[in-house]
Amino acid sequence: MVRLTRIYTKGGDAGQTSLGDGERVDKFDDRVAAYGTVDEANACIGLARLHATGPIDAMLAAIQNDLFDLGADLCTPEAAEPKYPPLRIVEAQVERLEREIDAMNAALAPLNSFILPGGSALAANLHLARTVARRAEREIVRLAAHTQINPAAIRYINRLSDHLFVLSRHANEDGASDVLWVPGKNR
Repeated sequence: MVRLTRIYTKGGDAGQTSLGDGERVDKFDDRVAAYGTVDEANACIGLARLHATGPIDAMLAAIQNDLFDLGADLCTPEAAEPKYPPLRIVEAQVERLEREIDAMNAALAPLNSFILPGGSALAANLHLARTVARRAEREIVRLAAHTQINPAAIRYINRLSDHLFVLSRHANEDGASDVLWVPGKNR
């Protein structure tokens, strides 16, 4: 478990931060951008949870915990013989998202158009979280282009944005309250 006794250390005052293995990098490093954007997605999910109850809230709580696992995974570079075993996203976490997507999707009305973010406050916040998760995915893929990372991390963040999309439709009365895009409506 993590124990935080001091919130500020002054270690980042010169524009660098420490990774999970102790290595110092610039705060604009691709790895920091990746796990920072994951943290931002987590904060958006926290906002969505203000409007969630029951099973939806439980799913989002599990996802928030997973996103801390993902951040820990991304902040610790792959090493042949690490001093401590790093926390990594595992396939079971990806598979849980897939099971939840499949279960929710079975009850949804078919899509006949793209969906505009909105409908309910919960759905709108889930759409915001989805777009930030997609940005996190782009940051993670950028990192993976030049550094070895856990492949399950990419699968997890990709599945997460799908999950949040389906969950937003579920939150909109299984799609009945979705706001549909009407191409060229305001021409």
